[in-house]
Amino acid sequence: MAYQPQQQRYGNCDSYFVEMEDEGLYALRQEQRERARAMARMQQRALAEELSKMTAEEYQEDILDHMERMEADTMPDVNSIDIQTEIQWFMRPYLLDFLVEAHAAFQLLPETLFLAVNLLDRYCSRRVVYKRHYQLVGCAALLIAAKYGDRKERVPTVRELKSMCCSLYDDEMFTQMEWHVLQTLNWVIGHPTVDSFLQIALNENQYDAEVEHMTWYICEIALFHKEFVSIRPSILARSALALARCVLSRSQARQSDWASSYDSVVVLNLSNHLYQPSQVLSRKYASVHLSCVSTTVEEFLQRQAQIARRNITPPTPVLENQKADSDNFPSTPQKNHYDAVMQHGCLTPPITPDNEFGNGNGKGVVLPRLYPVTPTSAPQQPQQQNAQQFSYQQQPSTQQFSYQQQQFLQPRSATGTGI
Repeated sequence: MAYQPQQQRYGNCDSYFVEMEDEGLYALRQEQRERARAMARMQQRALAEELSKMTAEEYQEDILDHMERMEADTMPDVNSIDIQTEIQWFMRPYLLDFLVEAHAAFQLLPETLFLAVNLLDRYCSRRVVYKRHYQLVGCAALLIAAKYGDRKERVPTVRELKSMCCSLYDDEMFTQMEWHVLQTLNWVIGHPTVDSFLQIALNENQYDAEVEHMTWYICEIALFHKEFVSIRPSILARSALALARCVLSRSQARQSDWASSYDSVVVLNLSNHLYQPSQVLSRKYASVHLSCVSTTVEEFLQRQAQIARRNITPPTPVLENQKADSDNFPSTPQKNHYDAVMQHGCLTPPITPDNEFGNGNGKGVVLPRLYPVTPTSAPQQPQQQNAQQFSYQQQPSTQQFSYQQQQFLQPRSATGTGI
């Protein structure tokens, strides 16, 4: 058998790879396998969420009891912060503005910010903090909170925190302060934050993203003020949730639910601090992914101000005939400035003296009597004259009391001032 060249045996071929006709079939089967794997992962995730929900409902009361005990043990002491020698409460908004900006720059979880502020307050309750180290303590608290509960890839580094502080502190100072905060708190970092209780309250009803964002905004406003430092996160979360539903015109929770047991005093105090929020918070919550809740609050406050202006009634005008009637009313006599008059040989007592001890109108002028004096034909004895003079002195104080009392009881609308 003669040798045949390879090219003649298999024909002309430009490459060593031969295209198969069923290559599209293998690609289709691979796509089907990937789709089946994705469906299996979704089913496993849904099953895990359902089991987790069933377990949470079963142990819901035990979880709440444990969280409430934890929040009581990890609350800061406001009285201890008051006795700080250098740091004052007016410095708190400046530090919190810095922490809010850093928290937003690193895209950390909402509960990380609340935990960082709690660590900061707890440390200030136990240690004397100098003014030059106040920002350093805040950075250390944010670093600890991010390491405790946030994603690993989003935890800020010491170099990044140093850059945000304009290289005011060295790298070793961040590490030393982080260790000192942990030692001061006995390595107890866990604290049920406002967001933890908020998620429990939101699970009782249908999820509403705008309500959640509004509640975060109100709770972060509360971080800036001293009066909310001693409020427990469970009460603050439910009170802020009730106020958020009121601002957004949402229906409140049922009275039997745990989320409905809010504090009305805390709700009122929170509403009073909505008028002048931090500019950093306003810019943060004006974004679309946070439902623009800061703009919604501003519009709500403008509507409330317009309603309040419409409800204010103008003062009632006083007509001339009403003024004349009020002048002639017997219970409120007016003072008439006349010259001194002698009737029947004796001075008349004043009607409405200007002070308790005066016998006239304060200017040495004796006002005339508006009723006649009974004349006496026979001269009186000295004792009778003293008695009559005593009766004249007693009469003005009685009329003065009646005039002041009747003037106080007279409605304000008659004088044209309004209420």
